[in-house]
Amino acid sequence: MTKADLVEIVYEKIGGLSKKESQDIVEAIFETMKNCLKDGEKIKISGFGNFTLRDKRPRKGRNPQTGDDIQITARRVLTFRPSQILKTHINVEKPT
Repeated sequence: MTKADLVEIVYEKIGGLSKKESQDIVEAIFETMKNCLKDGEKIKISGFGNFTLRDKRPRKGRNPQTGDDIQITARRVLTFRPSQILKTHINVEKPT
């Protein structure tokens, strides 16, 4: 699924909006999420899951091709933890 697919779904499900307005809504949601995560805030979407940032410390690593030791820099990583509702929804067996 792409962002364009999401825009199309918003356009179809919410009557009375133009495609441009639907695109603006989807863009606003993603922009808000990016800004919250950048500021270190957690995002909790009920029935879907939690997005959080974790700080990883610098550490030693190894180049697998050459075997040389390298320093892996500190960074922030995004993690997603699905809600129990989403897990249950995903794992429901489809009728055959």
